[in-house]
Amino acid sequence: MMNFLKIINASIGYSEPLISDINTSLELGEVCLLMGNNGIGKTTLIKSILGQNKLLNGEISINGKPIQKMNPSEIACKIAIVFSKSEIPENYTVTDLISLGKYIHYPYYFKLNEKDKTEIDEIISKLNLTPFRHTKLIELSDGNLQKAFIGRALAQNSPFIILDEPTTHLDEENKLMILSLIRNLAKNENKLILFSSHDWRLAKEFSDKIWWLKDKKLTSGIAEEVMLNSPELIAPKILDFNKNFRPPEIEAPKLEKEMMFSFLQKNFSSNLQKFKLTFQNDEWELKTGNFCGNYHTFSDLKQSLQYLINTDNDEH
Repeated sequence: MMNFLKIINASIGYSEPLISDINTSLELGEVCLLMGNNGIGKTTLIKSILGQNKLLNGEISINGKPIQKMNPSEIACKIAIVFSKSEIPENYTVTDLISLGKYIHYPYYFKLNEKDKTEIDEIISKLNLTPFRHTKLIELSDGNLQKAFIGRALAQNSPFIILDEPTTHLDEENKLMILSLIRNLAKNENKLILFSSHDWRLAKEFSDKIWWLKDKKLTSGIAEEVMLNSPELIAPKILDFNKNFRPPEIEAPKLEKEMMFSFLQKNFSSNLQKFKLTFQNDEWELKTGNFCGNYHTFSDLKQSLQYLINTDNDEH
């Protein structure tokens, strides 16, 4: 199968490269999650794929044709884009917005034909937006508004859809709805979907591939393989934000250790280095001097620690 999107030895950026030596490809029917911290180059990469940013080196091709040799109309026929922050036309309805996707094929003054209108109706139905077809965009919920913008992208009939943070500001239910929709579009309509997300722990469940930007490099591959080969993505991380905090010795599996460190750091400014905490048999053992206690809940442990700290202070 021919790679629909291919990037060869590409460097992207401005006066200096943000990401260098990119070699990767994607096929129709795949969902790829784009990950990376803010400012790392995600938006620049998307703009480079769209031909809006000139490459510093290398080549990006769409369906075998270099993006540099495609005009904006050709690119729009191949790629549809959904931004996370789109302006909402005040008096537009759902049908009005989705209809805009058709005008990449016509001059703005053309009227849509019956085939176009039928296709727009089918998109509205597919997205479960039929009850809102005449509703103004400003009156929609966040989830339905995002679906309407995806509907506009579908109306372009482009084989490749790029979504920039499609689940931003959505609650858990709507995130799942949008991510399920993205995957269904790829699999049922043979679309290539590339989307960025900060909520990658959830988004990875719906992705075939991952592009991970870090240290001016792009790591790509099957989602699960990228995760397993990048321990920092799946290992719990202890965030030490209180420089005055002196933690106890903690013996526990990584996740339980992270949770205990977080709990203690938020609740104690005292020096806890004389204490030792051990997690075993689904309970925490607390030791200090001649004292030893076992606790099933964090709240009980907190009370005991406070008592021991206060007793020690009273003695001094």
